[in-house]
Amino acid sequence: MLLKDKVAVITGGASGIGKATALKYAKEGARVVVADFNEDGATETVEQIKDLGGVAVAYKVDASKFAEVEALVDFTVKTYGTIHVMFNNAGIGSSNLINDFNEEMYQKVIAVNQHGVAYGIASASKKMIELGVKGTIINTASVYGYLANLGAFAYNASKGAVVMMTKTAALDLAPHGIRVVGVAPGFVNTPIIDGLKNKGLTDLYKNFQMRKEFIEPEDIAGMVCLLAMEEANVVNGSVVMLDDGLTGFKAHMY
Repeated sequence: MLLKDKVAVITGGASGIGKATALKYAKEGARVVVADFNEDGATETVEQIKDLGGVAVAYKVDASKFAEVEALVDFTVKTYGTIHVMFNNAGIGSSNLINDFNEEMYQKVIAVNQHGVAYGIASASKKMIELGVKGTIINTASVYGYLANLGAFAYNASKGAVVMMTKTAALDLAPHGIRVVGVAPGFVNTPIIDGLKNKGLTDLYKNFQMRKEFIEPEDIAGMVCLLAMEEANVVNGSVVMLDDGLTGFKAHMY
C-alpha cells in the first residue's frame, strides 16, 4: 500500500477529482477525512470507501470560511491523532465575461477557489508544525492558471492565485520539512464541465487534449496519490501539469 498509515484530508471529496482521490487514498492504506459542503455526497464517498474495506469519515465544511477549515483540521487530528496530507481540492466553476461582470459570482469563486486553498494551507501547516509532522500539502490549480479563457475571468484569476500560493507556501514551509505542491488538470470528466456538455461543446473541448478525450478523475487521483508519497519528496513548490498535453501542444484554443 502506497500510503499506509497516512492520514489525509480531502476537500471537495463528494464528487469528481476529490471523490476519486479519496477512494484511491483509502485503497492505498490512508485514513481519510472526506470533506465537502455537500454532506450527503461526502457520506456517500465514505460509504463506498468502507465497502472496499477502507477507513474514512465524512465532514461538512465550507472551504471559503477560515474557521471551518481550521475546525476541519482539528477534527482530523482529534479523530486520527495526526495529519500527513492536506489536499485542497474544493472548487467551483463560473462563466461570465468581464464586460458582463457579476460581483456575486466573482466573490463566490474567489472565496472558494482561492481563499479556500489559502485557508487549507495555513490551517494544515500550522497543525503539522505543531505536531512535528513533515507533511505534504497538495493544491488543485488548473490549466487556466496559465492560459486565458473566454468568459472565465474569476475562475482563471483564482487558479492563477493557487499556482503562486503553492510556490510561495513551499518556500515558507521548507524549513519545517513540509512540501507544498499543486496539480493543474486539463478538462476532466467531472460535474464542473457539465455546462460545456449542455452547450454542445463536448467534441470541441475534447479536441484541446492530445488524445481527444476528457481526462477521467481517476487519472488525476493517481498522480495526487504519487505526490503524497515519500518517493516524491523532491517535488516541492511545483505545479504538475495533468492536462494530456493541452498546454504544451495547443498554442491557442480559439
